[in-house]
Amino acid sequence: MNYEQITVAGSGVLGSQIAFQTAFKGFQVAVYDINDEALDNAKNRMMNLKLRYKEDLGATDGEINEAYNRISFHTDLEKAVIEADLVIEAIPEVVPIKNNFYKDLSKVAPQKTIFATNSSTLLPSQFAEVTGRPGKFLALHFANEIWMNNTAEIMKHPGTENQVFNDVIKFAKAIGMVALPLQKEQPGYILNSLLVPFLEAAQQLLINDVADPETIDKTWMIATGSPKGPFAILDIVGINTAYNIANAKGQSGNDHFIKLANILKTDYIDKGKTGREAGEGFYKYPNPNYLKPDFLS
Repeated sequence: MNYEQITVAGSGVLGSQIAFQTAFKGFQVAVYDINDEALDNAKNRMMNLKLRYKEDLGATDGEINEAYNRISFHTDLEKAVIEADLVIEAIPEVVPIKNNFYKDLSKVAPQKTIFATNSSTLLPSQFAEVTGRPGKFLALHFANEIWMNNTAEIMKHPGTENQVFNDVIKFAKAIGMVALPLQKEQPGYILNSLLVPFLEAAQQLLINDVADPETIDKTWMIATGSPKGPFAILDIVGINTAYNIANAKGQSGNDHFIKLANILKTDYIDKGKTGREAGEGFYKYPNPNYLKPDFLS
């Protein structure tokens, strides 16, 4: 593995985390997004990440400033990937958007460049042909707050070259991740195969008027000893992501997910309640009720 220049395409919550963590571990990173507003938001996220790295990892001002200085920001895809050894795609979980992105990427990326998708639930084989380089394409999935929850699931599709698979495993280790190779395609990898049904079950309880988010979270936390319930986790993941997953399943004909997607959009997203980063989702931040001492009483 001789990667030096990494491009992260998509500067949302997880894309920003991937970029900052990669730069923190010494790589040069180019961040690409579709407009300056998105990149300005990414820069603000990284300012917050600097504080979290100091608080959670004990990083020094020098270390986090050096990391940030290794990052460049681009709205021109060709410039963003001109020297890329690896492109990590972290754009919305919408198939047509990803297809169009890979068509554009394949036209401008150097032949040496490896493509990796951070898709949460979609399979790399769905996009392998449209990348124009199926042998150099695979999935590389991170958990949210990757500097602490440092899993990296590496999943190949049947056409991925073994050398590419092994090199991405080495890269994941090089940026401080615990590399978790998957030998067979699985929607949701390991983490989301477990997590997504859990979160969807909680959301179905909500939309069926069984209980409110705090009661559902309280039940889970008391009964299992977990520090967070499903709706606290959804606020971290981001309600936009939950909506995209529900909407895709709804469009496949599942009425329950149509109802869920509509509620997430009208009751939360349209009101700016998109999760912890926005200051409000199912809870209000920075002091959500589930962290209060009497929440479980």
